[in-house]
Amino acid sequence: MAAEKVHIVGIGDDGVDGMTAQARKVLERADTLLGPEVCRSLLPADLAGRLEVAATLEELCEKITAAGTNRLVVLASGDPLFYGTARYVCSKFGKDRFEVVPHVSSMQLAFARVKESWEEAFLANLSGQSIERVIDKIRSSDTVGLFTSEQWPPTAVARALLDNGIDSFQAYVCENLGSPDERVTQGSLAEIAHDTFGPLNVMILVRKTRVTDAAGEVGRRLFGNPDECFLQSRPKRGLLTPAEIRSLALAEMALQPASIAWDVGAGSGSVGLEAAQIAAGGAVYAIEMDPDDHRLIEENAERFGVGNLHAVLGQAPEAWAGLPDPDAIYVGGSGRHVAMLVEEAWKRLKPGGRLVTSCNSIENLAAVHALLRARSGDAAYWMVNIARGIEQMDRIRFEAINPSFLMAATKPH
Repeated sequence: MAAEKVHIVGIGDDGVDGMTAQARKVLERADTLLGPEVCRSLLPADLAGRLEVAATLEELCEKITAAGTNRLVVLASGDPLFYGTARYVCSKFGKDRFEVVPHVSSMQLAFARVKESWEEAFLANLSGQSIERVIDKIRSSDTVGLFTSEQWPPTAVARALLDNGIDSFQAYVCENLGSPDERVTQGSLAEIAHDTFGPLNVMILVRKTRVTDAAGEVGRRLFGNPDECFLQSRPKRGLLTPAEIRSLALAEMALQPASIAWDVGAGSGSVGLEAAQIAAGGAVYAIEMDPDDHRLIEENAERFGVGNLHAVLGQAPEAWAGLPDPDAIYVGGSGRHVAMLVEEAWKRLKPGGRLVTSCNSIENLAAVHALLRARSGDAAYWMVNIARGIEQMDRIRFEAINPSFLMAATKPH
């Protein structure tokens, strides 16, 4: 006869009152409850008497092994599968031995309290994780959820972010979620760094909008508009060509008022949009194979009021087959096919026209360098390193953006 499955039941700071009817029924049927001592105060007297304390995961596994045929329930905080107990014991004994009855996790509660979506957030547990790795992930995230630890409480996390030049987040510290003494503290990282908090908390970071109103900045510059002015695909946010690189690329394209230009691998269309503003009497074709990004190009063109930008949905080089030959081409993207696209685009470039491309890998640099060197006598190359200044209290810090290789060449007559 197969042994009865062990139930792993999530419990919150509101105890049994916050459980579903199914979870309470599972507890009432149990001969033995296993969990940390903190669970005792969350249970009514009859259930608290069945609790055997397991202070560590190793001790928990020993007690599961020793339980024999007893009906056994393991109590775990919040959702047992979200940085919780269930993953550990399932890896030790196998998934088939367990049934999981989840509860709302403290991370879910924290995001609910601050009314922010967490579907695209970077989530991390600071217990046993390198703070350097976490900070590196935070740099490129818009929303962050952190289970803090004794070593890395919210004050220490805030100081570490400031010390690394990161001051672009609004912070929330959510303490004792679900209990009567729940508290949510909101503030800048500098304010959080000087506050004190209880040990049971979740820290939420939400990236602040730029000090200047991005909507009011749209199109005010002919080129080099702030990155925040462009709608971007959120799962790929941060891959837009930065304003500084974009400005250099547009300068090297040598656009004229009536130029015909292509933006190949356009993404959300930042280079093509600004090229269209410069070549107001010409036409720019933004070629993109991703339907979501193609739609963003159209939305950005409307946002900027640019009527001479044409969004082309399709995969290059097939997608440009019916387009007019260009006076200037920009090839973007970080894929392995950049060199092939440069080679095919070069064939369509008008004599005397300029081709510019950027990449961030040595392999693409080497491949494109070989192509341009063989085809043009004026090919030029730059490695661009940019660090943006960030105000921090009465000081200024510099936060680096990813380096890029920029290449440009003129097609001989």
